[in-house]
Amino acid sequence: MNNKSALGALAIAAALACAGASADTAAPAVSSAAHPAQVSVAGKQLGALADEYYDALARFDPVAAGESGDNRFYDQIGMSISPAERAKQFGLYKGYLKRLHAIPREQLTPTDRTSYDILDYELKTALRFEPFPEHLLPINQMDSVPVMLANYASGEGAQPLVTVRDYKAYLNRLRQLGPWIDQAIANMREGVRLGVVQPQALMKSALPQFKQLVSNKLDENIYYTPVKHFPARFTDAEKRELTEAYRGTIDKTLNPALARLATFIEKEYLPHCRTSTGWSALPNGKAWYLARVASQTTTALTPEQIHQTGLREVARIQGEYARIGPKMGYNGPAGGLPAWVSEQARFKPFKTDKEVIDVYRKLDAELRQKLPKLFSLRPKTPLDLRLEPELSRATASDHYTPPAVDGTRPGVFWSVVNDPKQYGSTGMVTLFLHEGQPGHHFHIALMQELNLPNFRKFGGNNAFTEGWALYAETLGTEMGLYNKPEDWFGHLNDEMLRAVRLVVDTGMHAKGWTREQSIQYMRETLGYPESLARSETERYMAWPAQALGYKVGALKIQELRQRAEKALGPKFSLPRFHEIVLDEGTLPLSLLETKVDRWIAASR
Repeated sequence: MNNKSALGALAIAAALACAGASADTAAPAVSSAAHPAQVSVAGKQLGALADEYYDALARFDPVAAGESGDNRFYDQIGMSISPAERAKQFGLYKGYLKRLHAIPREQLTPTDRTSYDILDYELKTALRFEPFPEHLLPINQMDSVPVMLANYASGEGAQPLVTVRDYKAYLNRLRQLGPWIDQAIANMREGVRLGVVQPQALMKSALPQFKQLVSNKLDENIYYTPVKHFPARFTDAEKRELTEAYRGTIDKTLNPALARLATFIEKEYLPHCRTSTGWSALPNGKAWYLARVASQTTTALTPEQIHQTGLREVARIQGEYARIGPKMGYNGPAGGLPAWVSEQARFKPFKTDKEVIDVYRKLDAELRQKLPKLFSLRPKTPLDLRLEPELSRATASDHYTPPAVDGTRPGVFWSVVNDPKQYGSTGMVTLFLHEGQPGHHFHIALMQELNLPNFRKFGGNNAFTEGWALYAETLGTEMGLYNKPEDWFGHLNDEMLRAVRLVVDTGMHAKGWTREQSIQYMRETLGYPESLARSETERYMAWPAQALGYKVGALKIQELRQRAEKALGPKFSLPRFHEIVLDEGTLPLSLLETKVDRWIAASR
């Protein structure tokens, strides 16, 4: 998934940083038939509270809401980094939790009980983050509001640019960006005072992005791009009005603010950034990281348990390398296979961006024929395939962005091609199964089509979202997509990346690993060149624990499938299992496990 979106979905709910399931998650269901009038009242109370809660989240971080498909507030960027707004939001969470607990859960329908449990889960975890000053770290090399809005200038992202109203909405966001930047600078100055600062390596990577946003000539300013591509149906008067408005905003307020930010980062912030690597180096950093681990995995697993799981998975996959290597013409040590593959010219066959995207389009067409045998429940919303905009290519990875719920934007698989001659072919099948279909698209687009409360329709958690997508990669075996040894290697190599993430993320943030130690480990296990190992390491430094959800979630879904296959034998239906996993949207892993166990018992 779009990493900016993945964290946007977390920003929209600090609440999605979930700590653990509600204590009564597995409480026995109480028949609603006994108290129909009371159930109706309780259900209405829950529905009203859930809607109020979600609207507060969307208003708090409208950019994240738009990334998740909700464009109601697409003319606002919000000020979630403001200390006053942040305190107000935590106050709302406390009030919502108190009101939620006043609703008699036993009088709710089974569907509403699930919503109750998820809401309880999210609110408790949101409040767990109250002591940690995340607002003092408003930008990094992976994502920031200025860069996100710059990417929207093409009109291909989560900001529609089709009508005059759309243009004015984007302009309104640009007018708010100057004050946001000044608040970010104030926050970072406070962070310097308190010792809550980014690692120096990350800000060195981020600085060129912010310098690039500053322009000496208006026509070269990326935020001016919409004016250079007006839709033909705009009248001359509309074009003149919008041109003047964009010109004034960019020249008078936005460009000076961007210049202030770039100068501040280079001259004032960078010299005070820390040379340490892990989150544990921050004040109260160990507890902060533990909260992030719980949020990103929706489990009570400790960093050490996750670290050991990663080491076991690395060893297992290297065993598969030993089996598949000779079939590819490699007879060296298993651990050297990735590096050997990266050096083979036959696995880098592309000369142009178009050749890359054409391979994905052919695969997409093949999947449309194969997936109905595995899925009885599929999204109606289409999936589009596009190339990543130039501004963000250097730091982005191939990813997915959700559709707009109003149908104005499809789900999109973005292919990031910096140099087509260096784009490897071995991982394309497994990547598309993850980012396209049946991975993120089947989960996220389908979630928007289900009759769910908005906080569930647009929310989620990382362990389910990324766990499902990683599980989806394994389905390539059943569809005959890994018959070529190099494609199976590509799948194994992506699995290895997710296993390595468990090792290096916990290593850096909980076990004292240095940035250089992580880079070296990634080079040795994944065969990465130094530049790629560095950018991946710095991603995990910027987003502590975000990379843990993939493997933890996938292992849980695989475990549940194996449990169902063993328990049901010939009665097991793979399409039905997939429907059980997906038909209520995103669930914390504990709730998903309870649901699958209930289905197994009923199916027996």
